[in-house]
Amino acid sequence: MTQDSQHGKWTISSSDDDDEDLPLSGTTTSKPHRAAVSSHITATVEVKPEPANTPVSSLVIGSEARQLAAMNQLNPVKYESSPSLAGKRKKEVSDSPGWALSDSDDDDDDDDDDDGDVKGKSLSNLPKRAPPSPKTKKPKVENERPPSPHGRLYYIDEPEDFFESSIPCLNDTYRFYLNKVTGLDRKYNSGALHIRDILSPLFGTLKESAQFNYCFDIAWMVKQFPSEDRPVLIVHGDKREAKARLVQQAQPFPHIRFCQAKLDIAFGTHHTKMMLLWYEEGFRVIILTSNLIRADWYQKTQGMWMSPMFPRLPKGSSESAGESPTFFKRDLLEYLAAYRAPELEEWIQRIKEHDLSETRVYLVGSTPGRYVGSDMERWGHLRLRKLLYDHTDPVAGEEKWPVIGQFSSIGSMGLDKTKWLKGEFQRTMTTLGKSSLRSDPPMHLVCSSNTNLMWAGGSLPYSIQTAQKQLWLHSFFHRWKANGTGRSHAMPHIKTYMRTSPDFTQLAWFLVTSANLSKAAWGALEKNNTQVMVRSYELGVLYVPAAFNMKTFPLHKNPFPASSSSGFPVPFDLPPTCYSPKDQPWIWNIPYSQAPDTHGNIWVPS
Repeated sequence: MTQDSQHGKWTISSSDDDDEDLPLSGTTTSKPHRAAVSSHITATVEVKPEPANTPVSSLVIGSEARQLAAMNQLNPVKYESSPSLAGKRKKEVSDSPGWALSDSDDDDDDDDDDDGDVKGKSLSNLPKRAPPSPKTKKPKVENERPPSPHGRLYYIDEPEDFFESSIPCLNDTYRFYLNKVTGLDRKYNSGALHIRDILSPLFGTLKESAQFNYCFDIAWMVKQFPSEDRPVLIVHGDKREAKARLVQQAQPFPHIRFCQAKLDIAFGTHHTKMMLLWYEEGFRVIILTSNLIRADWYQKTQGMWMSPMFPRLPKGSSESAGESPTFFKRDLLEYLAAYRAPELEEWIQRIKEHDLSETRVYLVGSTPGRYVGSDMERWGHLRLRKLLYDHTDPVAGEEKWPVIGQFSSIGSMGLDKTKWLKGEFQRTMTTLGKSSLRSDPPMHLVCSSNTNLMWAGGSLPYSIQTAQKQLWLHSFFHRWKANGTGRSHAMPHIKTYMRTSPDFTQLAWFLVTSANLSKAAWGALEKNNTQVMVRSYELGVLYVPAAFNMKTFPLHKNPFPASSSSGFPVPFDLPPTCYSPKDQPWIWNIPYSQAPDTHGNIWVPS
């Protein structure tokens, strides 16, 4: 199918067509891959099968689309400027009729709220050379890094001690941290945390953990623990073949158990990212934005909230003991209970036995279901609306205080802005206390564009099919720019939402979450606003000034190197930069092959 639009002209396979139903999760197919460069960016999208000797345990497990992405790493296509390539397309025999995308999550079956590594291929900046003969057998490389959907040269080598755990400079006021990123000046990683830091003995003597996430590389994850025999419970949403592969990955590790999250509504995902860490000294919760795969911890911008060490309550304490002013303990227990999973009962009991009273953030979760009455305010954006109504205060001139949403994926918003974004979602985001003012402030949506294509385009799953249906949305878009944190070229997998003063010196509130911009993640009203439907599991934490004895949060525009400043460390530059006339939102399933990105790579989806 050929499409013309302001994005250019693309030829895509029929499996991408709006009229085609996506295969169910668990369906996998493959095609050989070739891509052509032309003045209109025209491509025939195909995929090469993985050699039979690739161990399953080395593959990143997620939806079927990302499973195939991990497989398709061979024979990268170089960027070429030669006009002789223009318009060429090569057909090859296919083993099967198409390829699979799972986890679509909208009524129209085209919501792109998928996380992690979407099926695609980043084409490495390799020296120009003659293509190898198809008969030449590639020698086996020992101790090769795990595959990346972003190309075999995706990882940047750092000194051996770069990610070694060291005593971090923790910001104890907000307990909000970014991850360490390769390729940066060391000052930009001062105070940032790597997964090995989080799991290291510096934070406690770990006895057991529960890992809630969307994508897993089990073998890699196990290596991040200081001791590889501490029990781990994996909470996931995989089904059928994807679940079988996940279980197969864990076969060498008898200390790993599984809990499958119930996904009773079509196209929902288990998108929550949380660690429950049980120590000899107490208990800790970490709510973050990173998948448990190597790529997410090295060259993407991620964020996390790390709780204090929660001490054990004295024996005989009441059930209400250890509660925080933000009711974090109650809400965390309610969130875990929503899984209806026997495997989580021991964790629920452990939490009840600990003192969580030091917590100063509010929990904002989503769980799949249709909710009516007072239950409508338990989850999703209506939960956020309720918290903002109860725990923030109106500000003078609030109609000029912009709302900023920053995310890595976009779902279907509807045919115009009034359907969801500027209707129910904006009403939530503009709630400030019990103000009767229904303001219409500026709304800035920060997402990567085609002109600041970065290291991990496949993790920005916004499809051309969805984009074409909502061109009105693009007028809200702003570029990702993060010079203050050194992360302008580290793809933002982090998701943040906030309300700032017109001069961008104050914050009315701040949220870090797993939830992308989609109705599946945040929920959508139904039946004349008497019911809300949520498809996915999501989790985040909300910062409100009152919980920190402040009227507003002062903004910290240069959080690195880490300092004792009281300003809130927003991970990107403010004010946001509007898209230029050349900017278009990054679309994952069309090729960007006319020019390389800032790292010399081009993108051809597979």
